[in-house]
Amino acid sequence: MQISSILDKFPRVRLMASPTPIQRLERLEQALGDRRREVAIWVKRDDLMGLGGGGNKLRKLEFLLAQARSEGCDTVIAIGGVQSNFARLTAAACARSGLACELVLAQMVPRIDDLYHKNGNVLLDNLFGARLHVLSTGDDPKQFAESRADEIAASGGRAFIATLGGSTPVGCLGYVDCAFEIAAQSAEMDIAFDRMVIPNGSGGTHAGLAAGMIVTGSSASRVRAHSVVSSRESTMSATADKVNAVLELLSVEKRVEPDELNVSGGQLGDGYGIPTAAMVDAVRTVARSEGLLLDPVYSGKAFAGLLSDIEDGAIPPRSNVLFVMTGGTPALYAYADVFAH
Repeated sequence: MQISSILDKFPRVRLMASPTPIQRLERLEQALGDRRREVAIWVKRDDLMGLGGGGNKLRKLEFLLAQARSEGCDTVIAIGGVQSNFARLTAAACARSGLACELVLAQMVPRIDDLYHKNGNVLLDNLFGARLHVLSTGDDPKQFAESRADEIAASGGRAFIATLGGSTPVGCLGYVDCAFEIAAQSAEMDIAFDRMVIPNGSGGTHAGLAAGMIVTGSSASRVRAHSVVSSRESTMSATADKVNAVLELLSVEKRVEPDELNVSGGQLGDGYGIPTAAMVDAVRTVARSEGLLLDPVYSGKAFAGLLSDIEDGAIPPRSNVLFVMTGGTPALYAYADVFAH
């Protein structure tokens, strides 16, 4: 099996111009001082994609929009929370691709203020021309999306439902490709990354990277994920199911058990989208040492986890660690009150 061609059989809509860069955070390392324990910290800049404000969901959407087109769909219905990065980027990708877009936004965070409901990603959703359906607490987003798809079909159209985070087996292919991209960059830079650190929300980024590691002959445990939605146990189980579904899609025989995945639940705090002191500190530390922006829901908590892992030795001294910056910075504006002091 040729690794470089394993994805060629899957239709794809190109939304990225080139591989995203990898850079070292030397100023951050200096700022951390002894806390760094000689660990070299690198970042994969998946926040630097040109379309829609950038972010990891574009990798998934390259395959999901192609699937929608192959099924003859003219509308994409994406499901997410009110401040969903996936919803924003689906709206942007649909605008680029000439597809109608509807967003089904569920109440996943206990906030009712205008700052959260009108700023950040929601502002951009509207700018990209999506039709928004903001549900009430307790409404079933999947049921609503299916009802809208039926209405669109009755009027002569055809809708493709993109589930939470785009983390279907097809969507996960975007991060299988990212794993191949990292492997090529690692070889070119002559640097072996001992750990890759990511947030785990809907599990698609983790599942794709883990599957990609397996395809390249590496271990899925090299990917260290910090859960931002569910408990460690629930995250491991759900992500393992996704990894195995991706491997099956790729016709790879190997399968993983949940305990083969490297997951921490220590940064979840009180739940999805609810700030923690460690997240706020991580966002400020990276901003003030490197001028880079982490988001408050995903990468902020995951980077806090990376710093904690370095301090407690979960990441050994003299390691090379690659943090995947998954984007989501528009959400900072919806959390402006958290960073006001």
